[in-house]
Amino acid sequence: MTLDQLLMFKTVAEAGSLKAASDKLHKTQPAISQSIKQLESQLDLILFNREGYRLAITEQGRKLLQHTQRVLNEAQEMKQVAKHLAKGNEASITLAFEASFNLARILPILELTQNEFPYTQIILKQEFLTGALEALNQDKAEIIISAGGIEPIRSSHLELAYLFSGSLLDVAAPRMLERHPTLNYARELVNEYQIVIQDTGSGTANIEFGVQAGQRRWYVNDFYTKKMLIQSGMGWGKLPHYMIEDSLKKGALIALDLRERQNNIQLDYYVMRKPHSPLGPVAQALWQKLIAFSSELNT
Repeated sequence: MTLDQLLMFKTVAEAGSLKAASDKLHKTQPAISQSIKQLESQLDLILFNREGYRLAITEQGRKLLQHTQRVLNEAQEMKQVAKHLAKGNEASITLAFEASFNLARILPILELTQNEFPYTQIILKQEFLTGALEALNQDKAEIIISAGGIEPIRSSHLELAYLFSGSLLDVAAPRMLERHPTLNYARELVNEYQIVIQDTGSGTANIEFGVQAGQRRWYVNDFYTKKMLIQSGMGWGKLPHYMIEDSLKKGALIALDLRERQNNIQLDYYVMRKPHSPLGPVAQALWQKLIAFSSELNT
């Protein structure tokens, strides 16, 4: 069975005659007829009823026609992917980003890149704290979006551009705060569960930021689980401001003002890449779009 045989079968079935198929495929009628007979022999099926003036597809042929269309579509898709790769385009690229980053703000850029390069898979890898930087340094991501102070980042000798800032707020649900009507200090919450997200990198191994001695804690690996636990009154902790704006307005969450604790942390987000590691065409296109986005935001 060949793709040419399947194409002839499909064309005759849709055109309804050998002559019409011949005109469309630029092949002789005898060649098309012979090819279909060989296909029937290989499949041990009769695909066309030849008793009338026009070829009529049989019921068995009609069922196989659906599969034929799918095979031909997949073959065409394979050719397109091959052309894409032959141009040097990557099969996949990875963008690692800090989990507190508001990804919705760059979705139009990701969509534009994917539409421009539909045969390259864009992998989005969510990381926490030093995880994105570690992914870049270990060549597990071509481009990253991470947060931090500008001087420590510059000391890493990375090419970067500032995107925008965000913040993490200490919050709790009214249900939990009812147990602490005169709450002023973080130490008063030591027996409540602080919901903590762990670093996905090794940069802060064995270090816990903002967790006091003796504090009860639960560990989670995403902000949505953390928000659900806090909003249900089962604990407290920091969440990205953009993620809880509605909850704060509705009173489902309340911002904490605890003395002797930094309740609001501002984070500056940067898009970064290794300057001496050449990017492939797709990663380069994504990088340029993110740099242009940075320039538009900060001019």
